[in-house]
Amino acid sequence: MSSPQITVVITTRLRPERLPYLQQMHASLTRQTVPWKAVLVLDGAAPGRVPGTIAADPRVRILALPRQVGAACARNLGLNLVTTEFVNWADDDDAFHDWSLGVRLEAFTERLGWVAGYSEDWLPDGSTRLWECPVPPGFHDAGDVVTYWPRPEDTIPIGPTTILARTRLVRAAGGMGGLVQGEDYMAAVGTTALAPGVLLPLPVYKYRRHEGQMTRGARYDELELAARRHAHAFGHALRDVFVTARAE
Repeated sequence: MSSPQITVVITTRLRPERLPYLQQMHASLTRQTVPWKAVLVLDGAAPGRVPGTIAADPRVRILALPRQVGAACARNLGLNLVTTEFVNWADDDDAFHDWSLGVRLEAFTERLGWVAGYSEDWLPDGSTRLWECPVPPGFHDAGDVVTYWPRPEDTIPIGPTTILARTRLVRAAGGMGGLVQGEDYMAAVGTTALAPGVLLPLPVYKYRRHEGQMTRGARYDELELAARRHAHAFGHALRDVFVTARAE
């Protein structure tokens, strides 16, 4: 395969303390076993601040937004530029395992809309801790994933950035929704609600735990439960629509 089938969409504000992390994310992409493209969405940041190794990579397309619009909107606008069959969301402070894209792409069949894996918490000392999501490994029919999220306050059913999905499916699910936080919950339950998929029992994504995590700001808790309730209701409503349609 010489032509990339996968695009990775990454959003960043190019904060100085996060630039080394962004470079590590890019380095993890360069170690993948299959060809790829990337869309780097600058959420109100100046293109001149993109690290040189990334700016010079012809596989990376940079989309500079004129002002900050937030993660959900920025990612959705990045999705506009995706032309490959498959897409994967990623954060600027995380990294992929070397086998991540290849092993999931190889697992696809014509029937599947998505293939996911586990994520690992990447701790400040460099060690990792496996996070096994509530969804058991194996095949899951459309809408089944959200049944492993019984209440909004429970652990989310699957790692959103561990999902490699068909681009048309992600678009049909509304991308990242429009929440100011918890937008990735919308992506996870929306994508898995519309098509069957497979969860592989191996880690494919490293989620960096650090003090500068943008999802852990001082006011994070103010809207977190409300965001979870919205994404939870969205996922379960989608499932109910399809269950009812199949029964008729």
